[in-house]
Amino acid sequence: MASSSCTAPKAAPEFHPTVWGDFFINYEPQPLQRPEKWMRERSDQLRKDVSQLFDAFVGVAEKMNLVDMLQRLGIDHLFEEEIATTLNTIHGAEFDSPSLHDVALRFRLLRQQGLWVSSDVFNKFKHRDGSFIIDITNDPKGLLSLYNAANLLTHNEEALQEAILFSRHHLELMKSNLKSPLAEQVSRALQIPLSRNLKRVEALSYILEYNVHEQTYNPSILELAKLDFNLLQHIHQRELKTITQWWEDLSNDIGLYYIRDRIVECYFWSYSMYFEEEYTRARMILAKFFMLTSLLDDTYDTHATLEECRNLNVAIQSWDESDISVLPDYLKKFFLKVMSNFVEFENELEPHIRHRNAYNRKVFQLLSGYYLQEAEWFHHNYIPSFKEQIEVSVMSAGIQALSVCILVGMGNIVTEETLEWAIGNNDAVRAGGEVARFMDDMAAFKNGRNKLDVASSVECYIKEYNVTSEVALAKIGSLVEDAWKTINQAHIDRRELLPFVHRVTNLSRSMAILFLDKRDAYTYSKDFKRTMESHFVKPIPL
Repeated sequence: MASSSCTAPKAAPEFHPTVWGDFFINYEPQPLQRPEKWMRERSDQLRKDVSQLFDAFVGVAEKMNLVDMLQRLGIDHLFEEEIATTLNTIHGAEFDSPSLHDVALRFRLLRQQGLWVSSDVFNKFKHRDGSFIIDITNDPKGLLSLYNAANLLTHNEEALQEAILFSRHHLELMKSNLKSPLAEQVSRALQIPLSRNLKRVEALSYILEYNVHEQTYNPSILELAKLDFNLLQHIHQRELKTITQWWEDLSNDIGLYYIRDRIVECYFWSYSMYFEEEYTRARMILAKFFMLTSLLDDTYDTHATLEECRNLNVAIQSWDESDISVLPDYLKKFFLKVMSNFVEFENELEPHIRHRNAYNRKVFQLLSGYYLQEAEWFHHNYIPSFKEQIEVSVMSAGIQALSVCILVGMGNIVTEETLEWAIGNNDAVRAGGEVARFMDDMAAFKNGRNKLDVASSVECYIKEYNVTSEVALAKIGSLVEDAWKTINQAHIDRRELLPFVHRVTNLSRSMAILFLDKRDAYTYSKDFKRTMESHFVKPIPL
């Protein structure tokens, strides 16, 4: 039998207001440090100059270091064809090097590209019993490369698991004695391995480090990275002004006082999927979709009665304005705004791809159903089994829905096969949901669960298995690591979909940033403001 909370509204938690105020609505992007026309022409010339390096460099090590530099500086998107050709050639060529750094770099670059490399390549750095030769601990750069490479392990690769433990242990011991910038690079990797970090985040650090330590320093590469970052940032600033105005109009119309006002954070999430200039449309659709799902989540989670939750879900499933008569006024306004925004999404698309918006609508409807199930549990004071809990909560994390929406606005490169893969919640998509859910739950457990939230995976595990919180957190943490193994495997198994696997993996990478050290930088975004300022407000000095 339902509790009395079926009819009584919840007392909404007090989320802190947006840390941005009207900053981006009133923001007028500062003039670029040089005229935009000059910057674009200079960028085009530098791009041609750098492109010639792929032919100029003959040795495998030279070519690998070039690709690595371009990726870490965030400008690999300008050289996709050259990089793909180079890595395919390297994969097919014989390679024998005594350098741990070179062997590990080749392993990482190729696996990231969906090209299989056996972990046996590291056997030359081991004794016969499988333990690593202690001499490699005198090579911090090589150890760091090994650590970053080994974090691309898939299931049942115990040798790489051992490599992670070995390299991490010795990097922890030596990090305080390392010189800059290697010391900072080791600290970053120990927090988030390079393969799990967002390109744009790594680029901000690496641009400052590149000319300090690289023996192969090339001023043209660095200049191109700075120009590209600032030109793109100027585009992102204009988009932020547009989307914050959209949100101001929407929030004034629907007047939902209980929600998390996080439009800039939603834009950051979308920007984390694709920062490139050609994805403006996709980025804007996704950021709005993020915000609409956040509103839906907060409505089910913190405010609506159970009856209102059920009626809202009926309206969303039918997608019919005639079903709103039973909704209270505040939900009528919300539902109508959701519908009108989905119409706008469809109108943003060319006629031959407008059918994709049906996928968007379907995953929004699915998400509503998962939110309703959690509301049912909460209102009936029901604590599900661990298995029950994760079957629903991994889906309510929203990664399936967001993975579909990532694709909707991307243009003609997206096929029906790609959309079916995303909505089918397979491999990298499902694993992304696990990363999001488990990292979110660990952060919530650390920070104190909102009393209006349904029992988390951590709490359900503690109750069902009668274990301490430390044991439960260790278990949930191991499930995050298992999910990353599945994501890594998808890069190999789904190579025909690799560009989209990369985008979906960015969702998991963004979770690693937002939930770093069990924080929740979305709900409690004050501590994350400085990071966003470095991406959206402060240009890199030329």
